[in-house]
Amino acid sequence: MPVTGDEALVGRVLHDRYLIGERIARGGMASVFRAIDQRLDREVAIKVMHHGLGDDQQFTERFVREAKSAAKLNHRNVVSVFDQGTDGEVTYLVMEYVPGRTLRDLMRDEAPMAPYRALELLEQVLIALSAAHAARIIHRDVKPENVLITPDGDVKVADFGLARAVSAATTATGGTLIGTVSYLAPEIVTNDGADARSDVYACGAMLYEMLTGVKPHSGESPIQVAYKHVHEDIGAPSEVQRGIPRYVDALVARATVRDRDQRSTDARVMLQQLRSVQRALAAGLDDDPELVADLMPGGRTAHDPDARTVAVPRAAFGGIGASASASAPTEAVSAPEHTMQWSNGAAATPPRGPRDAARPLGLDPPMSREQYGQVTTKPHSRRGRTLLILAVVVALLAGLGTWYFTDLRYTDTPVLTGSAATTAAKNAEAEGFVFKVAERTYSEEVTSGVVISTDPGPGEKILPGSTIEAVVSKGPERYYIPKNNLKNATIKAATAALEEQNLVLGDQEPRFSETIKKGRIIGPQDNITSETPLRRGDRVDVFVSKGREPIAVTDYSGTPADEARTALEGAGFTVATTEAFDDDVKKGTVISQDPKGGTLFRKDTVSLTVSKGPELIKVPDVTGKKKSEARRIIREAGLEFFAPYIPGAGNFVVRRQSPGGGDEVRRGARILVFPL
Repeated sequence: MPVTGDEALVGRVLHDRYLIGERIARGGMASVFRAIDQRLDREVAIKVMHHGLGDDQQFTERFVREAKSAAKLNHRNVVSVFDQGTDGEVTYLVMEYVPGRTLRDLMRDEAPMAPYRALELLEQVLIALSAAHAARIIHRDVKPENVLITPDGDVKVADFGLARAVSAATTATGGTLIGTVSYLAPEIVTNDGADARSDVYACGAMLYEMLTGVKPHSGESPIQVAYKHVHEDIGAPSEVQRGIPRYVDALVARATVRDRDQRSTDARVMLQQLRSVQRALAAGLDDDPELVADLMPGGRTAHDPDARTVAVPRAAFGGIGASASASAPTEAVSAPEHTMQWSNGAAATPPRGPRDAARPLGLDPPMSREQYGQVTTKPHSRRGRTLLILAVVVALLAGLGTWYFTDLRYTDTPVLTGSAATTAAKNAEAEGFVFKVAERTYSEEVTSGVVISTDPGPGEKILPGSTIEAVVSKGPERYYIPKNNLKNATIKAATAALEEQNLVLGDQEPRFSETIKKGRIIGPQDNITSETPLRRGDRVDVFVSKGREPIAVTDYSGTPADEARTALEGAGFTVATTEAFDDDVKKGTVISQDPKGGTLFRKDTVSLTVSKGPELIKVPDVTGKKKSEARRIIREAGLEFFAPYIPGAGNFVVRRQSPGGGDEVRRGARILVFPL
C-alpha cells in the first residue's frame, strides 16, 4: 500500500536540514512532527500546513509575515519560533520542541480543578499573552491544545499568529471560521475583527473548563456552539461546581462578557485581576463582595451605586458563629453605607458529598450572575441589631485589614525594562526600591547592559522597599574560533576547541595542501576567521588536507626549450636545464627530459637537456708543415686528415689545405692537404 498524507513526510529532509520524525499532533490546519535540525544537531518541532493551505500563495505570504512577527517574541512562556519555509509543496514552521503534554491532556486527568490550581496554570498563560499583547501580537486561537506544559511544570503558549494567517487565506474563499469554536470570542464569530480582548475571552473560557470539567457552551454542531457564544452568556462556574468563590465566578464573567468593551482590555489587565483573586484565595476569604463588584462586567453590582459589600470570613467572628443556632438561616442586613452577609455555621446545610464537604466554611450556595447583587433583609430584634452593629464593626475592621494587606500597602513596580542597568538601579532606588541584577543573559534584540525584564514585572504589585530583581542583557551571544583558525589541528583537537566555544565541527571537505600534513585541518570554509562572530551551536565547516597533490609529468623532448620550461613551471615544477651538442637536434630544442613521465609533487625538479646544435671545431692551419706533422695536428683536433696520393711526393710540405686554417667545421670533417 503506498504511503500518503502526513506519513509520506516521515524520513524526509526539508531544505537539506530538517529530518522529519514521528507525527506528534494533528489539527485542522496542520500536523506537528518531531524533527532533527541536522545543521545545529538539536531536536525541534515542525508544524506542516495541510496541503489546501500551503498551495495558496496569499496564505503563504501571510504565513511568512506572521511567522516573522511571532519569531520576535522572546519569552520563557512562549514557544520559540526558529525558522519557516516552503520546500516544494510543504509549507512549514520550525519551533522549539517542548517535551511534556498539553493543557488538554492535563485537564483530562485533573479537571474539575481546584481554583488555586486552575489560576496557577492560567497565570503563566496570561504572562505569555501579556508579552505578546505588549508587542501588539494577538494569538487568536488560545485553547488548551496550544498550551504546553513541561515535566517541570513550566507553561508555554504556542502558535502565535497562525490563526490570523490561516483566516486570511480561508475567509476570502470559503468563509471558513478559523479557531477552536469552544473558545472563540463573539466578535470573531461575527467577523468583527479580533483584538487582545478576544484572547482574554478565550482565557476566560479555558478557566471555566478547568474549574468545571466541561466546556462553556455545547451543541450538536460547531455552528450551534458558535451561535451560543454570540447570543448566550457563559454561566458561573459555581453553578456547575459547588465550592467556587463568587470572586472566581466574577473573574470568569469579566473575561467572557459578550460585549468586549466590558472585558479586561488585555492579558496584562486580566493577569492583575487574576492575582487579586489569588490573594483572596490565599487569605482564605470565602467571599469578597468588593472584589466581586470590581471584577464583574460594568463595575460594582450593588443596587445602590454607592453601596459596598464587605464579606466577613468565618474566623473574624470568633465565637459568634459558634454560639448561633445550627438551624438559623443565612442573613444579610442592610446598612446605609455598607452591606454585610455571612453564614453562621457549616452545619446549616449538611454536605451532600466530598466536594461539598471541601467547600470553604461560611461560603454561601452558588449564586447565578443575576444574584450577584446584594440580598437584604430587615433586622428582627434589638439584640439582633446590637449583634449586627458589632458584626459590622468587626467586618469593617476585617475588611480594612484585608484591604491594607492586599492593596493599600502595595504600589506598582516601576518600568525599568529598556533602560541601562545603571540607570534602572538609580531609578529604582529613587522610588525606594532595592535593585538587584539577578541574572545576565544573552539577547538578540536587547543591547548589552540593558534590562530585559524584572521580577516583579512593570506595573505589578510590590511592597515599598522591596527588591526588584532584573535580568540584564549581555548582548547577542557570539563565539569565535581559535586565533590559529584551526590550522594544522587534528580533527579531535579541532572538535574539542570548537566545543569549548559552543560551536560544532561541521563538514570536512578534503583538499590537497603543500604545507599541511595529510589528515590535519587546513582551515575553515566560508571565509570564517577568528574574528568572525558566530552563534551558539553554529557549524564550522573546514578543509582537511589530503597531503601534497601529485602532478602528472608530460615529456617535452623535441620541443623548443622555452616552451617546455613554461609548461613545466606552469604545472608547478622546478626546471633545471643542461646543454649538449647534438648533430641531429636543432639548437635550442630539448634533446631529452628526466623524468619523462609519471607524477611528481609541486616544486619537484624536472631536468631538460637542450641542444646546442652540432659541435664546430676550428680547423688548424697546417700549411708549411710536413705531411706527417699535419696529419697528427689535424687528427688531434678531431678532424679527418686526407692527402691525395702523388707518386714520388713522399713526406711533402703542405702548401695548401681545404677547409683552410681558421675555418669552423663539424667534428670529424675531412681536411684535404696538397703539396702544391
